[in-house]
Amino acid sequence: MTLPTTDDRSGPEARPASAAPARPLRRPAWHPATVAALAPETPNARRLVLDVPTWPGNDPGQHLDLRLTAEDGYQATRSYSIASSGDGTRVTLAVDRVEDGEVSPFLVDAVEVGDALDVHGPLGGWFVWRPGTDTRPVQLIAGGSGIVPLLPMVTAHAEAEDPTPFRLLYAVRTPEDVFFRRELDAAVATADRAPFDLEVVHSRRAPEGAATPAGRLTRERLAAAVLPPEAGARVYVCGSTPFVEQVLRWLGELGHDTTEVRAERFGGA
Repeated sequence: MTLPTTDDRSGPEARPASAAPARPLRRPAWHPATVAALAPETPNARRLVLDVPTWPGNDPGQHLDLRLTAEDGYQATRSYSIASSGDGTRVTLAVDRVEDGEVSPFLVDAVEVGDALDVHGPLGGWFVWRPGTDTRPVQLIAGGSGIVPLLPMVTAHAEAEDPTPFRLLYAVRTPEDVFFRRELDAAVATADRAPFDLEVVHSRRAPEGAATPAGRLTRERLAAAVLPPEAGARVYVCGSTPFVEQVLRWLGELGHDTTEVRAERFGGA
């Protein structure tokens, strides 16, 4: 493999050390992985399916470190949220290209099926939701590629036919920028068995015939789309740092206890 040499700060932030998981985590370790499948996710992102024979499984919302090694021995490591969950040995990622980045352009544009890399994980126990562990409603809020760690929560909820009410507010620029459209549509289709409500806010261009015109997410649109404070929901927010900080500010102004909100931020504006 050959790697570019510029910086890429696209991984999730570290979780607070004081946040304890609901049960012991699977022990993280380094694992050899092979790229098993590739597919375009959006015009700027790619889905990667990795075959990791020694992978111990992971919970919805966890992440991993991915390490690439060049032919000259140079290594680059970045953190990525995991778009899959469960006990299998196939791990799905969805990587958004960060311009002038070191790792993400390679993963989006150059990596091929059969390429070898290493992954370290699973990591994180705070930004996690598991079926059957909490009766509180769940409110998910994602901006762009911030949907990645939330998607396995949605799919695990649907597959388990968990009765917990789920709601997702997803902010994107255009319809083409929606990640995991097929999986989200499937969750909507099974909402009679696993309650799920989806609202997508398009900031630049809405789908043809959309009831709501394109426009940036505002406090008013947020208030209308998310569960009210009195619902006592477990709230997860993921996106770029400016997006997350703005959403947290609005949630606080609307009466939500932001100390209870589980937020994950990605580098870049």
